[in-house]
Amino acid sequence: MELQVNNSPFSQEQIDTLQRLLPSLTETQKAWLSGYLAAFQAQAGTVVPNQEAVSTNAAQPVLREVTILFGSETSNGQTLAEELTKKIKEQGFKATCSALDDFKVKKIKDVQDLLIVTATHGEGDPPDNAISFYEYLHSRRAPKLKDLRFSVLSLGDQSYEFFCQTGKDFDKRLEELGGERLYPRIDCDVDFDEPAEEWINGVVEKISEAKEAVSQPDNQLNQQAGIHAQELDLPAYSRTNPFKAEILENLNLNGRGSNKETRHLELSLAGSNLSFEPGDSLGIIPENDPNLVSQLISEMKWDPEEAVPVNKKGDMRSIFDALHTNLEITCLTKPLMNKAAEIFANDKLLELVAPVQKEALKDYITGRDLLDLIKDFPPTRELTPDEFVQILRKIPPRLYSITSSHKANPDEVHLTIGTVRYKAHGRERLGVCSGQSAERAEPGNLLPIYIQRNPNFKLPRDPEIPVIMIGPGTGVAPYRAFMEEREELDIKGKTWLFFGDQHFSSDFLYQVEWQNWLKEGILTRMDVAFSRDFEKKVYVQHLMLENSQDLYQWLQEGAYVYVCGDEKRMAKDVHQTLITIMEKEGGIRHEDAEQYLKDMRRQKRYQRDVY
Repeated sequence: MELQVNNSPFSQEQIDTLQRLLPSLTETQKAWLSGYLAAFQAQAGTVVPNQEAVSTNAAQPVLREVTILFGSETSNGQTLAEELTKKIKEQGFKATCSALDDFKVKKIKDVQDLLIVTATHGEGDPPDNAISFYEYLHSRRAPKLKDLRFSVLSLGDQSYEFFCQTGKDFDKRLEELGGERLYPRIDCDVDFDEPAEEWINGVVEKISEAKEAVSQPDNQLNQQAGIHAQELDLPAYSRTNPFKAEILENLNLNGRGSNKETRHLELSLAGSNLSFEPGDSLGIIPENDPNLVSQLISEMKWDPEEAVPVNKKGDMRSIFDALHTNLEITCLTKPLMNKAAEIFANDKLLELVAPVQKEALKDYITGRDLLDLIKDFPPTRELTPDEFVQILRKIPPRLYSITSSHKANPDEVHLTIGTVRYKAHGRERLGVCSGQSAERAEPGNLLPIYIQRNPNFKLPRDPEIPVIMIGPGTGVAPYRAFMEEREELDIKGKTWLFFGDQHFSSDFLYQVEWQNWLKEGILTRMDVAFSRDFEKKVYVQHLMLENSQDLYQWLQEGAYVYVCGDEKRMAKDVHQTLITIMEKEGGIRHEDAEQYLKDMRRQKRYQRDVY
């Protein structure tokens, strides 16, 4: 039997680790490991009950089975789904957890309790691993679900127009098909921890109402086993409890004369017990520019030391510290504008947020921040800092693809961060985290960080499978981690890098390292495009077309294709280029080429990390 999430108590990450480890063990090592685990359980005083030997009361009740499905471009949805699964199992229920694309959609008619955790991708679209389930559920083939109970947790970002749309669509459609809503849907903004916890606890409480007939001995055993698992599995550092990593290096990768500034950060993980795999991301809890904070406080004529609450627990900080480290002030959203209109009582602002001004509002919030808002639409009455912070959301973490291998650098993590600078609406602007990295992150300073798993951007398990990596600019970051990992493991399978930027002389990120990997055979091929070095601009998709025959051959050999970088232009162009290559070299129709790429995505052979 193949080890999977739905037939074992392990997470996908743990299964991947076991599948890599177990085939490499000798019989002696397996026997030793088995004895070690048995001794460990005995020492911990934990008894894992044999299901056949558990008390057999004559009338043991049959509990409903719970199915937990997640759809996510990152691991946020998966992490929450696995946390929910663990809590439900602790209550004595049978629960299975899997990605939406791993669930056989026709089996939904047999599901009893369905819990969905899903993000929304782009402009209201389902994430990649939720597309097939979404399309089936909204098709005429979807069955009536009158015996189903369900609940949905939506993850999103209020700065997008179609906030949490995929979750809303699932929730509505399941009800239309006859399902009974077990617990109300909750829509989460980027600061999702508290509302997600509320949903998880609420769902578990509703499901647990069916436990009243369960005998007390079984209940106690399940609780004991659950507590022990919880003690073993909880990480020391996480999104809600970030590790403060010391900055070891902060270098500008771009040469003299470049139009760009790309920072290479090296952070210490000493004492953190954090680990990661190539393809994972690092979350940074950033700070706002103190100069911007001071301007905002000055504009509102506040005392910077006046205390305000910074969370629902009632913790207090000065208004300066709150705006500096806790609250988002650089991004305007439609919900924020509506809340501001209520408390500012500014007639022009009330007019702007009216439904008939939808396009005008969308245009206004683009490229503007909180300082712009209070200057353009000043409050008509005196607002206290306490009132004002109530309309602001928590500053969201920034995620960056990890640029190093944990195996090669076990006590460090490296990042590649492009500095965002631009002028808009009469002011110079700076990215929150990239600006902090460029101007206020000195070696010796500490950055709050956590590891963000990305199960959808991973090297193939078989090192002999060819790998094609496409990543202009900072999109090259995860591929450096790929190469460091393969070098450390002495893997020399076929690898091909497509990289592009503006100028060869100043923007060839990690040039020496790529060239060394080419010489050593870790990297098989490299094609580079520097768009501003010649009169005619050349991008990575042009290089792909120039090498279409070889690229198609690699695809026929089962190559994995990775795309990292800008979603709106580069990723779309690369996708279309892959279709063109299959049409040209494979002689297939456009529709068949599209289906081929869909099949590659389902097989995890076409993976994207786009933003």
